[in-house]
Amino acid sequence: MDFSNMTNLRELFAAGGPVLIVLLLLSVFSLSIILERFFNFRKSIGISRKLINYCRHPLHSDNYEKVKDACTKEMTKNTPAAQVIMALITKLDRSNTELKEIAASTIDWEITKLQRKLTVLGTLGSITPFIGLFGTVIGVMHAFKDLAGATAAAGGASVVAAGIAEALINTAAGLFVAIPAVIAYNYFLSKTEYFGKELENMADEIIFQRRG
Repeated sequence: MDFSNMTNLRELFAAGGPVLIVLLLLSVFSLSIILERFFNFRKSIGISRKLINYCRHPLHSDNYEKVKDACTKEMTKNTPAAQVIMALITKLDRSNTELKEIAASTIDWEITKLQRKLTVLGTLGSITPFIGLFGTVIGVMHAFKDLAGATAAAGGASVVAAGIAEALINTAAGLFVAIPAVIAYNYFLSKTEYFGKELENMADEIIFQRRG
């Protein structure tokens, strides 16, 4: 089969074989994680930032009841900032050191929840090129097998060239899955790290404003 004539999906799947199907499924799986994390981040971080801005004035005026009411409403949505603020304002009788430890552990847990599934993206970004390469190696082996069985009239070189071209589909598919996964992994990781710093700054405001 000439690579330039593969104009439909059936020909592509036939050229790539089972490995291409696996890579296609992994691509759909990766895309579903990317979209789920994107909308989750947008919601969680966006609501958290609004809550922080809303609570800043009541906190400075020691109006903790108003802060508790606002955080209680948002805690049902698993809003990270609400969890951190509530963890602190319900234990303001503790020392600064204890409050810092409470803030650090709560923030770590909230960031961990946000980073859920990111390891899957990182793993997909690492292994899918090798899966594609594996498919290509199998395709090349088949191409040389065809070459060995080809007659002189069939043109042995053209047979192996066509087989290798078809096999390279798997390498391309592996990169197609890996590149978006790696980009998304790095983007979400940097976003959670930056958001973690925002939560730490907010926690410091609560601790030192309250304790002077």
